[in-house]
Amino acid sequence: MSGHNKWSTIKRKKEKTDGAKAKVFTKMGREIAVAVKQGGPDPANNSKLKDCIAKAKAANVPNDNIERIIKKAAGADDGKEYEAIVYEGYGPSGIAVIVETLTDNRNRTAGDIRHYFDKYGGNMGQSGCVSFMFTRQGVLVVEAEDVDEDKLMEDALEAGASDFLTDEEDVYVIRTEPNDLGAVRDDLDAKGYKFISAEVEYIPSTYTRLENEEDIKNMTKMLEMFEDNDDIQDVWHNWENEDEA
Repeated sequence: MSGHNKWSTIKRKKEKTDGAKAKVFTKMGREIAVAVKQGGPDPANNSKLKDCIAKAKAANVPNDNIERIIKKAAGADDGKEYEAIVYEGYGPSGIAVIVETLTDNRNRTAGDIRHYFDKYGGNMGQSGCVSFMFTRQGVLVVEAEDVDEDKLMEDALEAGASDFLTDEEDVYVIRTEPNDLGAVRDDLDAKGYKFISAEVEYIPSTYTRLENEEDIKNMTKMLEMFEDNDDIQDVWHNWENEDEA
């Protein structure tokens, strides 16, 4: 959950607790199950499922868990129908926030999200109120250790990447058009590259710094509440100095 290239450092700043890992597994499981129900259990014929599996593996979800989720989703109807809904709003001092959800109860989810915004000094807005400040791009993050930068950049651009960023000390960030993410990922995976993350993200065009300690505290708590909610898959924002929280 982050807003810009430093997200990888922020994400890895703190070791995930067992509880946090369980939350990640739950969210990934829901995403995989929805993809199976929509397009079938074979990733070779279901590009959405293939993307979800790659995302889950990057999040360190064990293969056994992934296979079990696919089999369960393919063979049983739990009676729940999930829909993807995107909410937008503002955090403290006008931080732009986009919340992606998968929910079987939109009233519950909308109420929770509105509550988190209100409680921590923000407000939930109408659809489109902040999304114009972001562009959707495929983002692949590769560990820099033992990777030749020039070779990776060459391979990435040949595979169809649109940009290659090196502003992190320990990772390389590759950007693609959203629809090209899967093809670029598969091409680089076949060449042996390992990904910390590979997904379509909302990239902000501008960033906002928080200087007030109370704002920083509230924004941090808001993000924690979002992360703790099983209905919420991802949160994107333009908070510039999150890593200083």
